[in-house]
Amino acid sequence: MLYQIYEAQRALIEPFSDLAAAAAKACGNPHTLLGRIPMAPRISAGYALMHRLGKDYEKPEFGIRNIDIDGVLVAIDERVEMDKPFCELRRFKRFSDDPATLAKLKTQPPVLIVAPLSGHYATLLRDTVRTMLEGHKVYITDWKNACMVPLSEGEFHLDDYVNYVQDFIRHLQKTYGNCHIVSVCQPTVPVLAAVSLMASRGEKTPTTMTMMGGPIDARRSPTAVNNLATGKSHAWFRNNVIYRVPSNYPGAGRRVYPGFLQHAGFIAMNPDRHASSHYDYFKDLIKGDQSSAETHRKFYDEYNAVLDMDADYYLETIKTVFQDFSLPNGTWDVRAPNGKLERVRPQDITGTALLTVEGELDDISGSGQTEAAHDLCTGLTRKEQHHLEVKGAGHYGIFSGRRWREKVYPHIKAFIAENAGADIHEENRRHTRAAIRVGVPAPETPAAAPAPARKAPRRTAQAKAKAEASTEAKARTTRTKTRASTKATQAPAAPKASAAAKAKAPAQDSPSSPSPRRRARQTGAKP
Repeated sequence: MLYQIYEAQRALIEPFSDLAAAAAKACGNPHTLLGRIPMAPRISAGYALMHRLGKDYEKPEFGIRNIDIDGVLVAIDERVEMDKPFCELRRFKRFSDDPATLAKLKTQPPVLIVAPLSGHYATLLRDTVRTMLEGHKVYITDWKNACMVPLSEGEFHLDDYVNYVQDFIRHLQKTYGNCHIVSVCQPTVPVLAAVSLMASRGEKTPTTMTMMGGPIDARRSPTAVNNLATGKSHAWFRNNVIYRVPSNYPGAGRRVYPGFLQHAGFIAMNPDRHASSHYDYFKDLIKGDQSSAETHRKFYDEYNAVLDMDADYYLETIKTVFQDFSLPNGTWDVRAPNGKLERVRPQDITGTALLTVEGELDDISGSGQTEAAHDLCTGLTRKEQHHLEVKGAGHYGIFSGRRWREKVYPHIKAFIAENAGADIHEENRRHTRAAIRVGVPAPETPAAAPAPARKAPRRTAQAKAKAEASTEAKARTTRTKTRASTKATQAPAAPKASAAAKAKAPAQDSPSSPSPRRRARQTGAKP
């Protein structure tokens, strides 16, 4: 019933919000009659703030049209690579007319960014995607609003989340040979489970895993979020925060955890900070500081846009991650698409480098919660394990803003590059095989080039002369033997030589024996 009350309230406030937006424009324009009345800037700012507080925030778009790579403007084409009932795998394909830039783009490693399914849309990682595009082929999971998914598509469980991630990894492995995976906040847990299950089955696992600000072990440094989950029973969550989608949505009748409740929880964590931010926005409008006002609008357009989560997924996440701590305890079983239960064993992961990132001031995932992944992945060597703590960064600072761009991303880029050598070679081989399939001559490599027919070695003049001299000597020896044999048959028998003479005279059948003519010269007799 609460969902229906919220929808009725939203429908009631929406016309007044639109009227406030029109009044803000009229009072803010000095060329209109309302814009010339006393205190018009304050009135305009008040109406603008009223519009922001009452408007309905829809899903924003990524809006990444182009990026700058080493001074070259590269066009971005956002496309849906895979479409599942509860998630889309989006690819940001880069295009360039510059041959050198294009060659560089083709050799850069592919990265799968797994966005959180915890109330906000994947566009919350817009800055993450934009920055990663400078040096990587980027894919991201774009989770759908559960109220927009018809009941005919079935339920969505935490196990389905894990299976989705495995399918996306396999898709990138089929395309590029292998990939790197980056998970932000909530998905660190199902991503670690997905990679663990693939390792246990003997499948190829991603080259690297980067886990940022996630509750791998929520028992460490518990925050307000952790305390809320552990302070209430599982039955309390099922009875108090789960509602059915109203009839004006495609997913009518689906049991969900509404996004507006999650948003209320976000605001309740830091109410003073949000109130101060809105008051600063009001003052910026009065002063005419449009740059600061636009920054405020962009942040809250993203922050206030929330989605519903399927009830089964939400309740299972609460129980598995925040109440039973099944992953660090080694008691988590995931149901595969074929219905078989499989135990999650992070210790089976080998050969996949691991990087964990935490913010020093993170008030959502406490210190040490993400770093706990190293204690679970005992199959990795020390060289394959890395950890980064970002000084002065809160939860959002590790994947968005200045600290992300200046401190975190360079570290992740170097980490991926250090382990991406094998992927680049595999990608080059893939391009070669693809070129052969379509009949395009592939670049010649020593391994692929056919062995040329062996040619007879070219003889030098000296070798040629030596060979001719050897042939002439053999012929001369043969002629000498023939003459000696003929003369021996015609001459009378010679007296027997003494033993000393026999020992002194060389054997005639030896190739080095002197000819009869030379022997005659030696004895003084005529031949």
